[in-house]
Amino acid sequence: MPVAQLHAIGRYSGGPPEQAPLHKLGGDQWEKAKRKAARAVRDTAAELLDLYARRATRKGHAFKLNQHDYEAFAEGFGFEATPDQAAAISATLDNMKGGKPMDRLVCGDVGFGKTEVALRAAFVAVADNMQVAVLAPTTLLAEQHFNTFSDRFADWPVKLAELSRFRSGKETVMALAGLAAGDIDIAIGTHKLLQKDVKFKRLGLVIVDEEHRFGVRQKEALKALRAEVDVLTLTATPIPRTLAMSLEGLRDLSVIATAPERRLAIRTFVTSYSPGVIREACLRELKRGGQIFFLHNDVATIEVMREKLARLLPEARIAVAHGQMRERELERVMREFLQQRSNLLLCSTIIETGIDIPTANTIIIERADKFGLAQLHQLRGRVGRSHHQAYAYLLTSGADALSAAAKKRLEAIQMMEELGSGFYLAMHDLEIRGAGEVLGESQSGEMQEVGFNLYADMLDHAVRSLKAGREPDLSQPFEVTTEVNLHFPALLPATYCADVHERLVLYKRFANCDTQERLEGMQEELVDRFGGLPPAARALIESHRLRLLGRPLGVSRVDADAETIQVQFVAHPPLDPVAVLKLVQTHQWKLAGPTKLRVERVTSELAERATGVRRVLEALATAAIKQAA
Repeated sequence: MPVAQLHAIGRYSGGPPEQAPLHKLGGDQWEKAKRKAARAVRDTAAELLDLYARRATRKGHAFKLNQHDYEAFAEGFGFEATPDQAAAISATLDNMKGGKPMDRLVCGDVGFGKTEVALRAAFVAVADNMQVAVLAPTTLLAEQHFNTFSDRFADWPVKLAELSRFRSGKETVMALAGLAAGDIDIAIGTHKLLQKDVKFKRLGLVIVDEEHRFGVRQKEALKALRAEVDVLTLTATPIPRTLAMSLEGLRDLSVIATAPERRLAIRTFVTSYSPGVIREACLRELKRGGQIFFLHNDVATIEVMREKLARLLPEARIAVAHGQMRERELERVMREFLQQRSNLLLCSTIIETGIDIPTANTIIIERADKFGLAQLHQLRGRVGRSHHQAYAYLLTSGADALSAAAKKRLEAIQMMEELGSGFYLAMHDLEIRGAGEVLGESQSGEMQEVGFNLYADMLDHAVRSLKAGREPDLSQPFEVTTEVNLHFPALLPATYCADVHERLVLYKRFANCDTQERLEGMQEELVDRFGGLPPAARALIESHRLRLLGRPLGVSRVDADAETIQVQFVAHPPLDPVAVLKLVQTHQWKLAGPTKLRVERVTSELAERATGVRRVLEALATAAIKQAA
């Protein structure tokens, strides 16, 4: 690729590399995939904007905040809020005080204090005499939230109820009556809360934990709520930054990426399977009164493993949990582990999401080479939820048996011991999942086809076009890219920046500059790092400047040599043809075809030539750009 067109190359992320769809050069498959994705993107953008417009016209409840009470409640939080957390809390409260229905998504790594944001929002709602509903995907999580909320609201005149299978029929009937009468302030439960027979007297705020784990029907019910009441969604799936940018203003996002104080990074060891290592690791944990997760992800042989462990560790009280157990039975096991009646939980990946057991601080993962990065990160996040040092042991079947990819994954996770790293680590694996969470699951297929980066570009383009009142152009599903040729060498010479890899990175960053300010910043950085600009680097920067000027005018190519400047447009440029013709007559330019302009000027200097082109483009911009109705 010519370096000026590096923007046409992007990283493909849409699942495992071996599943990436490859298209033949010259075939039409890629064009078809792009068109199909562009259609899906247009619909998504339109739906988002429609929901946004409906929300903007509706009046929500503007919550009043009693500063004195709020500060007293905030003091019950035993930690110093991290900067990200403080920002998320203040953004949420601002949304609630404004009169529009809130729809905010708070994403943060496991155990980074998303619940605190929810607690404060719930307090503000209850203090203003509105009811709060907290939705969790599993009964265990619902119970955990119920305990957390009960502890924090213990000193306040607030009534809480839990609606889940752990409650008897009589308790449930009383809770439902209390909600309808308005006696109960906070209801916490599973999707039971979304059923038809649950009536709230004055619902003001809905808090949803891990929405992507709810079914389609529940999501639809939540969507209907969104236009009416304030909704706060919490998720540990990282939402890609790029996506967050293009959804600016459509969906409010807060990212919590800083670890709480006194939280220690999890010590991670990768070693081949040996009974000695297991015994030593477990005894270390049991001696300090802690608990252990032992992950054996094969339900068929889990009982055999249990017998092995019982022989190896007669001191341990072993419990077994996996997804093929009856729900009641599973809940009983998990509750007993939570209450410390058992201290070694032999389990499958069922523990991957959500449950918070601060006393469990060692996890042993058998056949760790079989898991993906994101999954290893989620599993490891089950321990180290308090200020005790936590340990993760990743056991493999011996170094020779590992595939190259598995080796890489295990090395990565061992290096990524830092807290919050999961956010950046899981990014690659989870871009698709995170995007599906914001845009709806139906989009994952299209993202797989064209890759996440291109999809995000297309979405950005579609949202911008629709906001400006234009139909997005599906034949050009993303911004026009202007090719500029000033007939001067435009590059970073090897004598100026010696490292070829560094040069490529710089070219790519230039190609991605989308404002004149960012281009200025890049120019300053070059001078600062490598010294004064040689003529070739100057020509490179000039051509990027002209590219930015030409893009909004629908210019596809600018060719300026010593005698003429030629400007070529795309098929339907956003220009007013009458105004262009007037310009052509006034300046005595020539039309070289239906979408081509010729301007004759004699220029030998680079600066003169670039200025000439700039003048032509600026004249077109002022006179001819169609005003968006």
